[in-house]
Amino acid sequence: MDRLSTCFAACKTQRRAALITFVTAGDPDVAATPAILDALVAGGADVIELGMPFTDPMADGPAIELANLRSLGSGTRTSDIFALAAGFRTRHPDTPLILMGYANPMLVRGANWFASQCKDAGVDGVICVDIPPEEDAEIGPALRSAGVHLVRLATPTTDAARLPAVLDGASGFLYHVAVAGITGKQQAAQASIEAAVRMLKAATDLPIAVGFGVRTAEQAAAIGRVADGVVVGSAIVDIIGSHGTAAAPFVQSFVADLAGALIPRTQETAA
Repeated sequence: MDRLSTCFAACKTQRRAALITFVTAGDPDVAATPAILDALVAGGADVIELGMPFTDPMADGPAIELANLRSLGSGTRTSDIFALAAGFRTRHPDTPLILMGYANPMLVRGANWFASQCKDAGVDGVICVDIPPEEDAEIGPALRSAGVHLVRLATPTTDAARLPAVLDGASGFLYHVAVAGITGKQQAAQASIEAAVRMLKAATDLPIAVGFGVRTAEQAAAIGRVADGVVVGSAIVDIIGSHGTAAAPFVQSFVADLAGALIPRTQETAA
């Protein structure tokens, strides 16, 4: 079993959803990022998504847009992102690490180069927001050949006719985007999330993670009762925006609250 499979299996044994956290590489700068990544793990994050900064993050709201601008403004380069990933893998050999971003930075040097860099840095998976399943050949074969998961996105508009295409070639987990919009403060109704998770689970054995608009421990707990993973990004990025290079302890505290909310009450009582 690879790191992602092992992680989701362990969370299932513990009867809880995995906590998946997102930050942007190089935000507020490259030097501060390792401490922030370590804070995510120390706070209880099970899987880390590391965003690749890009000038036109079309799926992202103001918080992550600003994080991209802070990172690029501080001089972050693609080589820095892979160095951050490699350093993370050395410090945290068992924690899955996903690169999330857009096609341009991933493919500008070619898919094979990108996949090779992911493999060498110990990256477990890639989420490419703007390459649809119909264009899998642009990046999918290279990642699969390198043993790197291609994590696909399903949305509220992904119906039964569309879903097989989304699942074809997907691995690691399936990321359900809970709102038909950008990242940030929009929140999906719990009933719609539950209906979507039921549909997805009926179609695949991949773990289902839910993200976009998850900002509080209470939301995470509610989603965690039906999904295999809960993704929190913008709320963490906001903390980094507020505290800059001193953000790590604040990030750790917030993530610890999220992680605590995902522990089943029976476990809390036993503890």
